[in-house]
Amino acid sequence: MFEALSEQPADKILALVAAYKADPREAKIDLGVGVYRNADGQTPVMRAVKTAEKRLWEVEASKSYVGLAGDPGFADVMVDLILGDAVPRNQIAAAATPGGTGAVRQAFDLALMAKRDVRIFVSDPTWPNHLSILKHMQIETIPYRYFDAETRGVDFEGMMADLSVAKAGDVVLLHGCCHNPTGANLNLSQWQEVSALLQKTGATAMVDIAYQGFGDGLEEDAQGVRLLARDLPEMLIAASCSKNFGIYRERTGLLMCLSSDAERHSVNQGALAFLNRQNYSFPPDHGSRLVTMVLQDPNLRADWTHELEEVRSGMLSLREQLARELKTLSGSDRFGFLAQHRGMFSRIGATPSQVDALREDHGVYMVGDSRMNIAGLNAQTVPVLAQAIVTVGV
Repeated sequence: MFEALSEQPADKILALVAAYKADPREAKIDLGVGVYRNADGQTPVMRAVKTAEKRLWEVEASKSYVGLAGDPGFADVMVDLILGDAVPRNQIAAAATPGGTGAVRQAFDLALMAKRDVRIFVSDPTWPNHLSILKHMQIETIPYRYFDAETRGVDFEGMMADLSVAKAGDVVLLHGCCHNPTGANLNLSQWQEVSALLQKTGATAMVDIAYQGFGDGLEEDAQGVRLLARDLPEMLIAASCSKNFGIYRERTGLLMCLSSDAERHSVNQGALAFLNRQNYSFPPDHGSRLVTMVLQDPNLRADWTHELEEVRSGMLSLREQLARELKTLSGSDRFGFLAQHRGMFSRIGATPSQVDALREDHGVYMVGDSRMNIAGLNAQTVPVLAQAIVTVGV
């Protein structure tokens, strides 16, 4: 039977990682991989997480299963972190998942379970895995305009026009903050307009929030999702702890299903548990246990918040430095958007041939659509990158 299988397309980012590793040049810069790295090129274990891990080792007495939806304590702390008091807790069903990707997949599955012909509206562009999963699941996908290639900001007028045709039974997928791959975010007034449009059309919002704390701060980055949660009768939220807790390999995520009717809670919670059972039974617990310990302990939480703020401000400083360097070298303000974008990523607007030239002539590796990971830089490599960008004529 396996002779019917066909070759699958290679993952472009993983192929880029392999090419970077094979490049013998010492002066090379990796801006392709979607993982946070510090100035030394490392993805460190955060101090609070390390402390929690030591404590867990001392007290953990069993590795038995926790439950189909994971530890309720993890759901509680994550709901508080993301939603605050926006929605009563008894209106929020939640289940732990293997990373944010698992939460996204389960959200699509839940939407499909609720409506077999569901349509998902997805920003153009979006995280490639969104599209890959939707294609694999054979769910109809409708792109909506999002990124303005000229201004490198949000094409909000185009976005609203495209979303105006959504209707009840459709799902609109939104990035909670730090849009991947563009770095261009909605402001609060735009979130309010999106909320009003969703109320008018009856479409269901789904928010993928993978970078809370990487943009403007923990509270600021949650403003959009909290606004929608207050305004809308139902909503899906797929959350990841990979980035803001630095626990990528622990695969720690959460899917939330919100309803304005508290009586729906048990049905929604049962559906989430059912889907976990069908896909992988019990979710991982180690990472979620660490997150719970950090968020429940005032000292660990304070240390984690402080370190996360250092990460955020460090990336913002790199953005501002790169924008300044490019302004000096190019003699124009056309790269000012870099200081306005948030999170790890930005699209710089290079053509595929310019991306090739950056890689071949300057050892600068970025995705073919010119998405680059700001966290792949440090203060010393920023001037090198700026010179390369100007040299190839971006």
